[in-house]
Amino acid sequence: MLFHSFIQVIPLISPELPIQERRNWLIHLHYIRKDYETCKAIIKEQLQETRGMCEYAVYVQALILRLEGKIQQSMDLFQSCAVLNPGSSENLKQVARSLFLLGKHKAAIEVYNEASQLNQKDWEISHNLGVCYIYTKDFTSAKEQLNIALGLSKHDLTYMMLGKIYLLEGDNDKAIEVYRSAVEFSPENTDLLTTLGLLYMQQGKYQRAFEHLGNALTYDPNNFKAILAAGSMMQTHGDFDVAMNKYRVAAYAVPESSPLWNNIGMCFFGNKKYVAAISCLKRANYLSPFDWKILYNLGLVHLTMQQYASAFHFLSAAVNLQPKTAELYMLLAVALTHMDDWENAKRSYEEAVSLDECNPLINLNFAVLLFNQEDKEGATAQYLEMERKVMESNHNAEFDPELIEMAQKLASHLQVGETSVWTKPGKDSKGGQRSKTTWLQPLGTNQALGQAMSSAASKRRLTGIMLKTSLTKSLPIECVVHLFIDNQSLDSSCQSMIF
Repeated sequence: MLFHSFIQVIPLISPELPIQERRNWLIHLHYIRKDYETCKAIIKEQLQETRGMCEYAVYVQALILRLEGKIQQSMDLFQSCAVLNPGSSENLKQVARSLFLLGKHKAAIEVYNEASQLNQKDWEISHNLGVCYIYTKDFTSAKEQLNIALGLSKHDLTYMMLGKIYLLEGDNDKAIEVYRSAVEFSPENTDLLTTLGLLYMQQGKYQRAFEHLGNALTYDPNNFKAILAAGSMMQTHGDFDVAMNKYRVAAYAVPESSPLWNNIGMCFFGNKKYVAAISCLKRANYLSPFDWKILYNLGLVHLTMQQYASAFHFLSAAVNLQPKTAELYMLLAVALTHMDDWENAKRSYEEAVSLDECNPLINLNFAVLLFNQEDKEGATAQYLEMERKVMESNHNAEFDPELIEMAQKLASHLQVGETSVWTKPGKDSKGGQRSKTTWLQPLGTNQALGQAMSSAASKRRLTGIMLKTSLTKSLPIECVVHLFIDNQSLDSSCQSMIF
């Protein structure tokens, strides 16, 4: 017996969409495909049919205008969306974003506050409010908003902006605490690892710095910031060849980086390849002509090569860019002395002494110059001031034995007696002489954190001022050129806003 089953086919009729939303799916499809011309054509048809009342079409058109750089027109359309749907916080967020891009940060803050009243649980609003407050220099409100954002939802970007605020305030310990929390939350973020490594490096905690920089390079072997930082650390400890190997890798990623070429130049300087050092430093200077640290290093190398006119040229340019650095005036005075311009050398030393309260080498070199000019009274005053700085300093450092010997000989010629602040040099295991005394960190100490590093570490002696009397040796000037970490510009914060 056969049974036949009959299936009744019922036609499926899709519901008619309202005319306002009829083409929304097609607009969205072309927008995410970045087919903006077709998208704009469909939007035009949709707006004609709806007489401009389709919120989504207006919204997407505003997004496209923003991508084309028409910020003001985009903002006008977002405001129209806010009128069409006053209860939507998304429209107000886009209006505020447009105001931020136009540089109207206070107005953006007002709109973001309106949006937060509509949606108090949106971490993007709190994050963007914090970024806007950074631009208005209201760091207290910025930290408050960023902490609210972290309470709502933890994001790497919010941690980075909060850490940047503490760096701008000069509170590196608090910044380290923030970045440590960020690394615990996101242990594979190479930017966070590199920044934390740089901060530890700035505090002299090289083991922790190398650990975090190594982790960053493990996740991203081509991270040029971590490579540059690790190379600079090796350079600080005199491993110039190992640092050069690191820089070769970074050169492929950022061949036009002025800090990179500056560091390479100082590696050559550390290996006494002065011509190669000058070539690399001049390339760095070409890429960043207003970086005074590169000019300082060029002056340092030319002084070492006894090219005093060239040294004067670069040091003068550095002084014009950084007129409040005492060591620049000291090196400028050394160059002027070798050019037999005694009066200007004296003025340069006087400026250096007025700017500095801790570096005893400035007073020692000034004393030598005054002694050469037969101003024994002035030389004695500078020598005694040098002794005072050495005794009041709280940081242990090493002075070159030749420097100590010159100071002792100068003391005997000035008849100030055997000074007590210079200890007798002791023999080390290699037969050389080394003496430790107190001394403040010289030019080149690490500055606040930033995205790039200038200047490498290299301890060198320069030919100093020759004494006219029985002192036949030159007075060396010990200069330490350390890693510089510039402050991150607030301009980069624009990339940290949330769309």
